[in-house]
Amino acid sequence: MIRQLRTGLLTASILALSSGAAFADYELNILHINDFHSRIESINKYDSTCSAEEEGKNECFGGVARLKTAIDQKRQELTGKNVLLLNGGDNFQGSLFYTTYKGAAEAEFLNLMKFDALTVGNHEFDDGEDGLATFLDKVTFPVISSNVLAGYKSKLVDRIKPSVVLDVGGQKIGIVGAVTNDTTEISSPGENILIGIDVDTISAAVQDLKKQGVNKIIALTHIGYPRELAVIAKIPDIDVVVGGHSHSLLSNTDAKAEGPYPSLADNPGGYKVPVVQAGSYSKYLGDLVVTFDDNGVVKSAKGDPILIDSKFKPDEAVVARVKEMAKPIDELKAKIIGKTDAAIDGSRDSCRTKECEMGDLVADAMLDRVKGQGVTIAITNGGGLRASIDAGDVSMGEAIAVLPFQNTVATLQIKGADISAALENGLSQIEQFGGRFPQVAGMKFSFDKSRPVGSRLSVVEVKEGEAYVPLDAGKTYNVVTNNFMRNGGDGYSVFKTKGENAYDYGPGLETVLADYLTANNPYKPTTDGRITEIAAATPAEPSTQTSTDPAVTTDAKPATAETATPETKPATPAATETKHVIVRGDTLWDLAKAVYGNGELWKTIASANGNPAPRHLEIGKELTIPAR
Repeated sequence: MIRQLRTGLLTASILALSSGAAFADYELNILHINDFHSRIESINKYDSTCSAEEEGKNECFGGVARLKTAIDQKRQELTGKNVLLLNGGDNFQGSLFYTTYKGAAEAEFLNLMKFDALTVGNHEFDDGEDGLATFLDKVTFPVISSNVLAGYKSKLVDRIKPSVVLDVGGQKIGIVGAVTNDTTEISSPGENILIGIDVDTISAAVQDLKKQGVNKIIALTHIGYPRELAVIAKIPDIDVVVGGHSHSLLSNTDAKAEGPYPSLADNPGGYKVPVVQAGSYSKYLGDLVVTFDDNGVVKSAKGDPILIDSKFKPDEAVVARVKEMAKPIDELKAKIIGKTDAAIDGSRDSCRTKECEMGDLVADAMLDRVKGQGVTIAITNGGGLRASIDAGDVSMGEAIAVLPFQNTVATLQIKGADISAALENGLSQIEQFGGRFPQVAGMKFSFDKSRPVGSRLSVVEVKEGEAYVPLDAGKTYNVVTNNFMRNGGDGYSVFKTKGENAYDYGPGLETVLADYLTANNPYKPTTDGRITEIAAATPAEPSTQTSTDPAVTTDAKPATAETATPETKPATPAATETKHVIVRGDTLWDLAKAVYGNGELWKTIASANGNPAPRHLEIGKELTIPAR
């Protein structure tokens, strides 16, 4: 039974009031962060570690010492009121502190800030379940996620609960967690961990909370703003969504915000659900005030994220502890590996949608490292690039901030047709700023994002000598990528299934980048047109439906707050046989409609591929699309 019951209770409460009974509203202050990504030290405008000089100019943001001050001050301001401090996940990965201490540093400082609950992010699994188990050994607050399903052999079994109930000011507050559905694809939880469908597991956890008499329920999720707004907030009896994963800054005052703070979604129970995120990298502290009526229905929600800038004096004890922990890595961080004539753009917005300066640099460095092995093409994922580099001297610490995941160079041999399939996969989530977007070297390609997923790739050329020639579908090419992608990460299953003579050559990408900058010192950042977007001839027609598929996941900014991905016009019927790599949400009907202009021709595709279940296709599998 959903919120209609609460409406009835509300009517009853009004009648009770007329008989002399008194009910008071309940106000809850929710402070929150998400996507901390090991920013133990303060950051600059490029989201990389702030220098002493920048600190002196008051140009730094965040970091644990400054963040603790902000939290302490806000708690002091709210003395006597109901306060929760929540963490939306992805605390691992992103700095030398994680590389060195593997979660112990993050655990220590999060404990100092006294979080009330944390949901698991996908990056918490980057070192498998062992890394997360060590973190759980150290933290002093609940870590929750309803869809992290640990098998009996797992070190996490019974350690991550679906939800937690906290007593805040005499009221029961239920908090249910969840992580993005594609965690097994974009991280490394291992064979003993299953990731359930967020909607199903959250719904079950909510029903359990209701049985315990809880009528105020917060979804603390690491799923991404688009899905949190369009899907999670619509789960019956969810009152508030505190999110993460898409690094979304929601604000009522910042012109660059992705949406208002809070963003409001219509729940089928007939009420509004506030949805919030607070950017990333400790730069903001979310500050939401929610007022519930006596039946647990949200009456109002207001607030805005707090910018953690120089107005907050870093906590001196925390500064001292950070310096102590930094000693083993200071020498490595300080080593100058080269110089750049200008800032190198490695921003999320650029590297996940188009050719970017950092993408060119890293792909060139990878290709240069293995060119003596006959490798001619480099493909790396834009989501693996995590920071920009400012102009001037470049340190090893900056190189690691760009490439923090300890991925290694991997090589393989693969046919041209499968390279095209890989690029199509990379282009399949542009609207969601998916991390799989391909940054390349030794090749050129153009794409049209208005076309259906699976048919966006246009001209592909590869470099032979000093010239570029068309990619030969039947020819085998030597390709360099990273070990994450070589093993099928970010949807590049074609590398795992079709790649031959695959070898994780090493070394780490951060070392490759450092060596390349040293060899090409000073470096001049640029883009050279190796990736080109083709302007659509006819604008795509927006869909009038929103997705209800619980398997749909996103990793970034929505085009609009509550609409599904735009539906594109059918493609020109295929004149020759083509290939398509299945992505989440594909059906044979939709593919036939996109390729042939007629969904009823789905059987043509089915018969060419062994008649798979038309609406239950295997993600990552390659389909043959016959000519019309």
